[in-house]
Amino acid sequence: MTVVRIGNEDIANALDEIANLLEIDNANPFRVRAYRNAARTVRGLGKNLETLVQQGRDLKSLPGIGRDLAANIEQMLDTGHMAALEELHKKFPASLEDLLRISGMGPKRVQALYHQLGIKSVPQLERAARSGRLCELPGFGSKLQQQILDAIAAQKVAEVRWPRAQAAMYAEQLVGYLKSIPGVSEVLVTGSYRRGKETVGDLDILVTAAKTDPVMQSIIAYQDVKQVLSAGSTRSSVILENGLQVDVRAVNQQSLGAALHYFTGSKAHNIQLRRLGQKRGLKINEYGVFKGKRHVAGNTEKQVFRSVGLPWIPPELREGGGAIDAARRRALPQLIERDDLKGDLHTHTQATDGQATIEEMVNAAQRHGLRYIAITDHSRHLTVAHGLDRKRLLRQIEHIDRINEAIKGITVLKGIEVDILEDGSLDLPDAVLARLDLVIGAVHSRFQLPRKKQTERILRAMDDRYFSMLAHPSGRLIGARQAYDVDMERLVRHAAERGCFLELNGQPQRLDLNDVYCRMAQEHGVLISINSDAHSVAGFGNLDHGIVQARRGWLSKKDVLNTRPVNALKRLLRQTRS
Repeated sequence: MTVVRIGNEDIANALDEIANLLEIDNANPFRVRAYRNAARTVRGLGKNLETLVQQGRDLKSLPGIGRDLAANIEQMLDTGHMAALEELHKKFPASLEDLLRISGMGPKRVQALYHQLGIKSVPQLERAARSGRLCELPGFGSKLQQQILDAIAAQKVAEVRWPRAQAAMYAEQLVGYLKSIPGVSEVLVTGSYRRGKETVGDLDILVTAAKTDPVMQSIIAYQDVKQVLSAGSTRSSVILENGLQVDVRAVNQQSLGAALHYFTGSKAHNIQLRRLGQKRGLKINEYGVFKGKRHVAGNTEKQVFRSVGLPWIPPELREGGGAIDAARRRALPQLIERDDLKGDLHTHTQATDGQATIEEMVNAAQRHGLRYIAITDHSRHLTVAHGLDRKRLLRQIEHIDRINEAIKGITVLKGIEVDILEDGSLDLPDAVLARLDLVIGAVHSRFQLPRKKQTERILRAMDDRYFSMLAHPSGRLIGARQAYDVDMERLVRHAAERGCFLELNGQPQRLDLNDVYCRMAQEHGVLISINSDAHSVAGFGNLDHGIVQARRGWLSKKDVLNTRPVNALKRLLRQTRS
């Protein structure tokens, strides 16, 4: 047992840091890719690595984890450190990682800054940008210099937040731990986490128990606690070793529904509901619904809503964005559920940057209850992913045809994630794209084009007769890269006119489209495909994250392309080519 519990995200971050430093060191690209793939595998596991090791699982059985990588991971689980990373830290200052967190700064640019200008920290980078020194380097023009200054300024004011998917693992562990305490009956995570926000500032947890003291004592004694901020008889606040704050409140059963509603929020939603209560002579707070001093409701959330004449509103819609008005009119949508998905239209294999064969991905899709899967490896322009050229794609098409002849219960669709080049053309010729069931266009380069040029680039790509769907439409990476500057409303309108589709990418760092653009697409009648962008058999779990985002975007089953049976889906895909 380690002194400090090491989470999957800690290990993935260490592997990513090794990959970054190796790239700065001009190491073998295959070695760099191995560490990046290993980090992706660890993030996509869905199970805690420490638990797997304790259960006797051989880490080498995980996709992309060889003997050396397994040894590195086990070392970190045992000691809290990874010797391979510490060796690189002796060669490079740890502050180089801070440079990589600046939007637009990849390992290649950091490599140039470090080796040619001796820049090894964010303050040094800022001083060099302000003095104009960056323009001395090839590829660092005045425009990029200003973008770097803007990114540094944005980072300074940014609130420390956690990707929801990352916080989820810690939330699940805490819920399990608190439920194991004798006398505890219910444990519920509230706040922005329950509303399904992409990132969370902390974790708010409600507990009902016969006695509250054992709950408060147990949360303070939790093995991952680094600092106790406060400790009381009904509320305690702690900081975990990873820096995540956790607030635990004990409430009585009579107030559980009111407390669940209150602490779920949002603030705007709660204010609206309280005003409705005031019009009825009611006071609504975390303790219940009161008529004068008499407690009239609050055992359940449904009681709270019913007290002001409303049906229960799903937490994902409680952002003050019209849900209460819709509830008044009995016009709330029937939000999509995970079981509504029939297939996944964006997956990768080891032919490019994935970690499994087509057959392994198909078997995993079946285990996740899917009836079809599209294989959409990268095209040739994305050299870092060993993208497919014409010959390799044609061989893959033939391979998929043979698989479809041999399997039952699932259909494998032939696709490609084709690069949208700077001029708006697609990375492969129409003669090859015509052989596919679907073509997903994606921007993987030139993110900093001006708004007009970036928009026109994508519009031109969408006009290709074989274009089916726009992948991760804004190009953002949450916490790492801002969305490129593009007229999203124009893209949505064009998709409606063109008859093609937009993706909601469930990869936790993307979740792209966001909730606002999901609603925009819905209003324009554009179908959205909720895809996993799975690069391993564990990656299909991304569909769960995509569903949460879709619910925040008010999407119903009818709004989502891949809720259709495979024959109906194929008809819709063929229509994009008419």
